[in-house]
Amino acid sequence: MRLIFLGTGAGLPSKYRNVSSILLDLADTTGAAWLFDAGEGAQLQLMKTSVGARKIRRIFVSHLHGDHLFGLPGLLGSRSFQENASPLDIYGPRGIEEFVETTMRLSCSHLTYDVAIHEIEDGQELFHDHGYRVTTRRLDHVVASFGYRVEEDPRPGELLVDKLRESGLGPGPYYGMLKAGEEVALPDGRILNGKDYLGPARPGRIVAICSDTRPTRNSVEVARDADVFVHESTYDSAEIDKAAAYGHSTCVQAAELAVQAGCRTLLLTHFSARYSPEDMAGIEAQAREIFPATHVMADLSEVGIPLR
Repeated sequence: MRLIFLGTGAGLPSKYRNVSSILLDLADTTGAAWLFDAGEGAQLQLMKTSVGARKIRRIFVSHLHGDHLFGLPGLLGSRSFQENASPLDIYGPRGIEEFVETTMRLSCSHLTYDVAIHEIEDGQELFHDHGYRVTTRRLDHVVASFGYRVEEDPRPGELLVDKLRESGLGPGPYYGMLKAGEEVALPDGRILNGKDYLGPARPGRIVAICSDTRPTRNSVEVARDADVFVHESTYDSAEIDKAAAYGHSTCVQAAELAVQAGCRTLLLTHFSARYSPEDMAGIEAQAREIFPATHVMADLSEVGIPLR
């Protein structure tokens, strides 16, 4: 599991950053990838990664502002030129269905794959399948904006190899069956229950993504105990009034939310075009005074999310 930041800018593209889009690569579990927002140029940024557009199975849109949405029609259309494009689920606020249908119709784009569009509500569980549960909470922006929480199901514990050897069973084909928690009948008549030879289950990973928003309690709920908390950081701490006026957060406010949520790592993104790469160290330092495990993201930054 890893995150790839396709765009880390806010509002409009700059020579330093593309606009918002984040890829969650699940190649180590499901072989698929999920996209969170699709700002202008998202598919061009995607081409710079090792993840092809055909791997994307789900797209989650935080809100309907253009810097999070204008790359979606192009991406949808381009997938039709790829052979065997997989079905796609799109999640977003009310209006996302009209946006997709209108842009596809007016551009005479014919999609060669099935698309299911889901308009979301506050506090909704969007699905729980293939080992992942995704829920959403409404945030506090100037338009309806939503944060997403991805929870991985617990992983089976490690196979207790030493205990099996003590039982007289060395490495072999039975190990895979026992690892899966199955019962195994041995040639000597003994029956071993795999559950008796597994260590404690390992907790699944949690990823929380909160885009455009003022500080809100719902952001804390989205990020509760998360391994990785991605939060917007449109402004530095000096621009707190401007952040409030435009429905955004400062780097320090994001760090304060991370403390309240008890998460492990905070990744900052969605920076105003006023900030150059030279400004990033200062923004990161401001946040780290509150939450030391803070990292500023750049376009094409990759962050692996190991098992606990």
